[in-house]
Amino acid sequence: MNAIKGLHHVTAITSSAEKNYEFFTYVLGMRLVKKTVNQDDIQTYHLFFADDTGSPGTDMTFFDFPGIPKGSHGTNEIYKASFRVPSDAALDYWVKRFDRQGVKHTGIKEQFGKKTLSFVDFDDQQYQLVSDENDNGVAAGTPWQDGPIPLEYAITGLGPLYIRVAEFDFFKEVLEKAFLFKEIDEEGSFHLFEVGEGGNGAQVVVEPNKVLPTARQGFGTVHHAAFRVEDRDALESWIDRLGQIGFQTSGYVDRFFFKSMYTRVAPQILFELATDGPGFMDDEPYETLGEKLSLPPFLESKRDQIEKAVRPIDTVRSKKKFEKEY
Repeated sequence: MNAIKGLHHVTAITSSAEKNYEFFTYVLGMRLVKKTVNQDDIQTYHLFFADDTGSPGTDMTFFDFPGIPKGSHGTNEIYKASFRVPSDAALDYWVKRFDRQGVKHTGIKEQFGKKTLSFVDFDDQQYQLVSDENDNGVAAGTPWQDGPIPLEYAITGLGPLYIRVAEFDFFKEVLEKAFLFKEIDEEGSFHLFEVGEGGNGAQVVVEPNKVLPTARQGFGTVHHAAFRVEDRDALESWIDRLGQIGFQTSGYVDRFFFKSMYTRVAPQILFELATDGPGFMDDEPYETLGEKLSLPPFLESKRDQIEKAVRPIDTVRSKKKFEKEY
C-alpha cells in the first residue's frame, strides 16, 4: 500500500468568514493561502489558513454556510484540531498572547509526554497548541514569514486530531485495519494512534464516550478531516482498497488544489484522503496568496454569479507590514 503520510487538512464551520479571517490572521498568525468557495455549495466561502506556502499537513480550512445554526459538542465527532509550535517555550509565549488578546484557554498541560495548550475561538470551536520540543515524526511546515508572530514561536502545521466515539472497539478496528494506523499509547480514557512517520503531524487521539449526547454539526464544529497521500496513483489504490473492504466512498474527486476521496468512517465522522499536490501556488503568486477570490477552472465561467453570491472580504496583506509581536 501507498501509506497515509499524516494529516493533510482539517475543515470546520464558522459563523463568520470575516471574524474567522481576523482571528487566524491577527491572533494566530497563520497565513490565508487560498480564498475560494465550497465547490459543492458555491455561495459558501472556503478559506484555507496554513503555513508560509500552504504546505500539505498545515491547513485549517473553514466553510461559512449561510444560516447554519450553532453546533453542539458530544460523542461521535471530530471535536478538536491541534496546531504545532516549535517548543515548550513557545507555549509560554502563547499563554501571554492569549491573555492579552482575551482568548479563553486552559493553561499549559501535558498529555502523552507533550506540553499542550487548549483554547477556543469566538464560536467556541476547540483547538490545541502542541509542542514539537521532542517530536521526531513528520516534518513541520514553515511559519508565515511576514506574519505577526515571532518565527521561533509561530504555528508550523497541524498536530494530533481529537475524535470522540461511542463505539471505540469498532473505530479502533477502522483505524488499524482499514487505514493502517497503530495504537502507540493510552493515557486515562485517551488512546493515541499514529500512521506513517508518526509524530505530532500524523496522530489521532480517540476518546471513547457513551455518556455524552450525540454531537450536532453546525458552526463551531469540525466538518471533516483529511489525511495525506502522495499522488493520484496512491489515492486510486486507497479508493480500491476501501471499496474492497466495504466502505462506501465518493470515488475520485478533483478539487484542483489537490485530488480527493471521501468516506464516512463512523456515525458523523467523515474522512478525506487528499494528495500532496498540486497545492496552492500554481494560480497565484507567493506574494499575494489568498488576496483574491480564487476559483478552479471548472468554476471560472460562473465567477460573476459567485462574486454576487459571496460578500467581498478584504484579505489584502501584501500592502501591510506586520511587526512581530513579542
